[in-house]
Amino acid sequence: MALSLAEKKALLRKKMLEKKQKTSAVQVAEIPSDFKKQTYDMFALGNSPDLQEIKQFSAWVDKAQENALYAFESPRQHEQKEQIELIREDGKELTMVNFSSYNYLGYGYHPEVKKASQAAIERYGTGAASSPVISGTFQLHDDFEKSLIDFMGFSTKTHGISLFSSGYAVNTGTISSFMKPGSYIILDETAHASLMEGAALSGAQMRLFKHNDMEDLERILKTIEKDKVRKLICIEGVYSADGDRGNIKGVVELAKRYDAFSLVDEAHSIMIAGENGRGVAEEQGVLDQVDLFIITFSKAFCSVGGTLIARKEITRYVNWYARSRMFSAAIPPAIIGAAHKALELGRSADGDARRKRIRENVTLIRELLQDKVNLLNTTSWIVPVVYGDETKTLELSDWLQRNGLDGQPMNFPAVPKGEARIRLFVTSEHTKEQIEYAAKVLIEAAEKFDFLSH
Repeated sequence: MALSLAEKKALLRKKMLEKKQKTSAVQVAEIPSDFKKQTYDMFALGNSPDLQEIKQFSAWVDKAQENALYAFESPRQHEQKEQIELIREDGKELTMVNFSSYNYLGYGYHPEVKKASQAAIERYGTGAASSPVISGTFQLHDDFEKSLIDFMGFSTKTHGISLFSSGYAVNTGTISSFMKPGSYIILDETAHASLMEGAALSGAQMRLFKHNDMEDLERILKTIEKDKVRKLICIEGVYSADGDRGNIKGVVELAKRYDAFSLVDEAHSIMIAGENGRGVAEEQGVLDQVDLFIITFSKAFCSVGGTLIARKEITRYVNWYARSRMFSAAIPPAIIGAAHKALELGRSADGDARRKRIRENVTLIRELLQDKVNLLNTTSWIVPVVYGDETKTLELSDWLQRNGLDGQPMNFPAVPKGEARIRLFVTSEHTKEQIEYAAKVLIEAAEKFDFLSH
């Protein structure tokens, strides 16, 4: 008996679904019995009904805590200053030099910033209690937005702004609303997870180009040049995993040539890079050529949230169609008050002085570590020290903390397999003595855990 058209479509859908389910089934990799040899990525996959990978990860954390090797999530006892105290899972209080915070300019504990935050609470209360599109926009949001546009050297007549309650939400919301199915998003292969996720949420076709490789980017653009659809190239000002700068100048040149839009995430570079602190785009002389700027407030502002700055018609559209903005409460007044004061200080002579100090501190720590440990060839305030083997992470992180250095580990899949690293976030407020101490501890760690430079 012949099948009807509807029955044929139903059968085809069923076969496609069965194929998808079969090919997407994930097997959990064999995990070593020694918890010290277990690594974060081993528990990332799995779909068993008994939550196998979730239970295995929980058991790993339990074992690390029982052996006093779990150096993560330890409560800090005060502000993110350059010397901190924290309490480990075994109850021991440790004092250490802090190189794991991206409070780059020290504004997170600046007295004027704290006063501005308190004043905002006094006037506006603790929360916005609404989406920014509905009733969550206060006058202080509006004032801050105008100051940001002015800081970037743009005019409110031509440019607009979209505030989001987290930096992650800026990228996911902006990209998924600006880009649509059928369009193309081309990302640097080392782009932040939020950029990747925003691209995936958009439904657009994704392409990755080799890190900072303009020839590879142009090769991809040529393959899609004939498609008369929207194209977006996404890069970063400073890449947090490697600490190197993005080739923004090269990207915007190709974007103009191939009729594409450019998006630059200046999360780790805003208020630090450039003559006026406007980021790597300013530093490379292409500030006026970037289409979409992403700024986050959790780094140099030492607050939380983020923003898109672009042509007014784009931000107006994103304001309404970015789901992570529309369906999320606006940034609380205390956060905006603090960020606005940090911006005021950062664009003043105080900011100039701190930018000068952070560059001097970066030069010093690199000189102390050069040819002694495996440094990546970067010049930013993110200094990655590669130790390689992910299985060293638990014991190495624990050893560093107990020897007075708080440094942030980064493992696969955030970086390539076998290229695990300690990221040092250098600030303008680190003293010469703190930097020298950190270098000493790292060199001792390299001797103990076998990652001296060869």
